[in-house]
Amino acid sequence: QVQLVESGGGLVQAGGSLRLSCAASGRTFSSYAMGWFRQAPGKEREFVVSVSYDGGHTYYADSVKGRFTISRDNAKNTVYLQMNSLKPEDTAVYYCAATRPTTAWGTPTAEYEYGYWGRGTQVTVSS
Repeated sequence: QVQLVESGGGLVQAGGSLRLSCAASGRTFSSYAMGWFRQAPGKEREFVVSVSYDGGHTYYADSVKGRFTISRDNAKNTVYLQMNSLKPEDTAVYYCAATRPTTAWGTPTAEYEYGYWGRGTQVTVSS
């Protein structure tokens, strides 16, 4: 069992930055691949980025590539999402998710691949 709690969301102007954190419970955090998803009002939840269990592999959605950076600190059971050059279209509730990867350095991108989810944190980018 893994419990996930996101934090760091807020209101920021376009062009600004935010850093989201996702704190995980449990002693096996380092064996989980982690992902960030987001859901904008009236839209389906979408994949943002994922990171392998050891942080060595990442996969980004094209919409955030070059602006967002995922990282993890397994000693602190925490995964981070640094978001720079934010745009109004980045406005969404951001969710952290965890999964046991099926491959050694897997970076899953589909919702169904993740078994554990946080409750989300709101990010609002004003124009």
